[in-house]
Order: sequence, then structure tokens, then C-alpha cells
Amino acid sequence: MKNHEQTGETPTFVTHLECAMTGARYEADRLHGLSEAGRPLVVRYDLDGLGKALTKDALAARPTGFWRYREFLPVRRAENVVSLGEVETPLIPLPARFAPNVLVKDEGRLPTGSFKARGLALAVSMAKELGLGHLAMPTNGNAGAAMAAYSARAGIRATVFCPADTPEVNVSEIELQGATVWRVDGLINDCGRIVGEGKEATGWFDLSTLKEPYRIEGKKTMGLELAEQLGWRVPDVIFYPTGGGTGLIGMWKAFAELEAIGWIGPKRPRMVAVQASGCAPIVRAFERGEEHAPLWQDAHTVAAGIRVPAAVGDFMILRAVRESGGFAIAVDDEAIIAERDRIAREDGLLLCPEGAATAAAYAAALADGRVDRADEAVLFNCATGLKYPMPPVARTLDHRPPIDWTRF
Repeated sequence: MKNHEQTGETPTFVTHLECAMTGARYEADRLHGLSEAGRPLVVRYDLDGLGKALTKDALAARPTGFWRYREFLPVRRAENVVSLGEVETPLIPLPARFAPNVLVKDEGRLPTGSFKARGLALAVSMAKELGLGHLAMPTNGNAGAAMAAYSARAGIRATVFCPADTPEVNVSEIELQGATVWRVDGLINDCGRIVGEGKEATGWFDLSTLKEPYRIEGKKTMGLELAEQLGWRVPDVIFYPTGGGTGLIGMWKAFAELEAIGWIGPKRPRMVAVQASGCAPIVRAFERGEEHAPLWQDAHTVAAGIRVPAAVGDFMILRAVRESGGFAIAVDDEAIIAERDRIAREDGLLLCPEGAATAAAYAAALADGRVDRADEAVLFNCATGLKYPMPPVARTLDHRPPIDWTRF
């Protein structure tokens, strides 16, 4: 497949879908939401066949961007691939702030400026393949923007519900890219309830986090891409900003699939779920040794993307963290903003608040001994910092009178 406009079959190896909780099997190529147990479905592949069909050398010869991993993805027909020119996102050191073995994977380089492009590109492509005409979802901002953009590209109607305090740039870009966006006086779980309750009356399909099987597959490409960038190995530790946790779950799945086809060994990175202290249901459940994370009351944080009071995939996040030998950590808003400002001024990289949370978490974990300075660490910056409020600048200069150069 030389480009995404060709017709014909793509070399996918999907065999079935599986309930993440019970293991019950579901038929592929059919429309599914949650399993009968009310839990997320995950896509399973013929990994033996995949491993025989694709080599590392063949993959290396392809153009960059996550569609190059098409054998690992579920879209069967090339004309259903919905693409907006996705790029491989770089690994960037922060030499002024941290040791050279601390790298930021900057997902803000993707279409619509966030890693939500990965999940929504796959979800919308599968919506097109399955003949859906109307998609709806709750969002804290970036997921809605990505769904709007990819739905517009696919010619699918989109409706988005967001908390009333969602950043204005997100609300505007969602609307501008063709979706109908509604502000809701509540949090993202309240928006999600509206989407779920409206399915029967409106006929829309609920594209909420982990309530359909394919956003995981898109986010999985972060793990595939990271392993390839590191020469088919994994780092010692990954710090991931965790709201719904699709990316953390997806990367954990990617590493298992790569080992199954013999491209990496059994080593796994310690997966660290990073949350804000004002909304930390996963951290609380991790520290209590629980499998599920009850609703967090009065959720608040400057990092809106991780302000998720309850995650449908809570048990999947916690399993990945524990199986990896990782941990869950919460950082306060003051530490988040301090890291954002320091890294921008000293290293020139403008992180989003959620990305800055991973830097704050790394610094805290380094200080308390949960990570070692020698560990190779990857911090995920999930969106461009340009989409978030920044400090105002009031400094002015009148060009007409003589300039007082001592001011500079």
C-alpha cells in the first residue's frame, strides 16, 4: 500500500475481539461497544501470521507515521484509512533540566496538536469501515478536536460534549472542524452520561474512551513507534499522563505483541500512571491495592486532560502498572506549572500541563528514590503547549521618545 488513497485489502491480521475482564470472544468486523459484562473490548491478532508476513527491514523501508504499522492495526480496506498526515513524533532530551537519558516524546506534533489523533484516526477509520454515520463523545478538549477533524475528513457527522470550562481554543477548533459542540455544566463523566443516554434517541455511536475497541489500537502505535525509535528495545521507565489511560493500556499491549513476534525481548518498562493531586482515582486505588478506582469527588486541576474522575478501563490501567513493576503518582498543580515554566525557559520546549505533570512526577520520583538517575526514562507530552493558557505579558515600549537603553 503506497498511500492511503488506494483501494483493496490492507494486510491486517485481526482474528477476534475479547472482553478485557472475562476473556469472552466477540466476532471481528462487527459493530461493538462494551462487552456484555460492560467492560472494554480489545482487538486480538494472528501474531504468528503477522510475524511471518512483516520484517523489521520491510518496515524500515516505509514512510514514517503510524499507518506504517498497518499489519498491527484493524482497518481491512485501504480506502477506509482516514489520515491527516500523521508524523513520527520525536524524542527530545531536556539537558538543562534533567540527565540526557530523560527523553520527552512530543506528541504535540501530530494533527490537531495532540496524541488524541492516534486513537481517533483509528476509531474514525473503523467507523467508516463499519458504515457509521454519526459519532458522539465527551471530551476535555483534545479528543473532541481530533474526532471533529477526522470525522470531517471521513464525511461523518460528529457531536461533542465538553465541560463548560474547557479551554476556548479546544471548543472553537471542534466547532470550526465541523462538529457540533455543546458546553455542559459538569465534568467529563457528566458529558459521558449524556452521550450514553442519548444513543437510542439520536442514533449516534458512543466513541467515549474505551467504550469502543479501536482507540486503544491507535494509541498502541505510541509503543510500537517508541520501541522502533530506540532500536527495538524499551526504556527503563515510562511516565504517562493518565486520565482514561488508553495510551498506557495501548502501549502495554504493543509491547506484548512485539515480544510475541520476536521483535523485542521480555524486558518491559515500568509504567508510571501520572495524575494530578486534585483528581487521582488511579493513584488512590493503586496505593490501596484495589483493582477498581471509584469516582473521585470534586475533581479539579489545571491539567484538564487528566481530569477524569472515573475511568472505565481503571482495572486495565492498574494491571499494567502492577505487572510492569511501576507505580501511580500524583503531583499538585503548583509543581505542574513550575515544571512547565522551567522547561520552557531553560530547555525551550513548551509542554502542555499534562506533559508537565510527567516532568513533575519524574522529579518527585527521582527525589524519593522510586527511579534512579541512571534509568532511561521517557516522559509523554500529550499535546502542544500552544493550546493552553499562558502567562500574560504587559511589558510595552514607546518607539517615539529616546529609548532608555538601561532598561534592557
